[in-house]
Amino acid sequence: MNQEYFEFDSTEPEPEPPYVAHSETSRAAAESIEPDAATLRGKVLALLRQRRHQGATDEEMQAVLRMNPSTQRPRRIELCNADLVMDSNRHRNTRSGRRAVVWIAREFAQ
Repeated sequence: MNQEYFEFDSTEPEPEPPYVAHSETSRAAAESIEPDAATLRGKVLALLRQRRHQGATDEEMQAVLRMNPSTQRPRRIELCNADLVMDSNRHRNTRSGRRAVVWIAREFAQ
């Protein structure tokens, strides 16, 4: 997959990395990943924009982007919190047969 369209649009709001408010170690960990988080958020958002109305489940994003679930899911949550990604109100089955939310970039909401 061509990586050139995985750029994060710097005109969009930069969500804060998540951390536990009362934990100094949690905050330090969140701050240490911030430069990478913006790039990783950009990859997640670019994939959802590329897939337009088709969207993707977390598992599908993880497979296509070759991203660890513990990395991908928080980036998708940050994008949801920034109102750039949303639940499409559709579901697809995961490899294990469970139902999973299909996420889409907000601009493709119907």
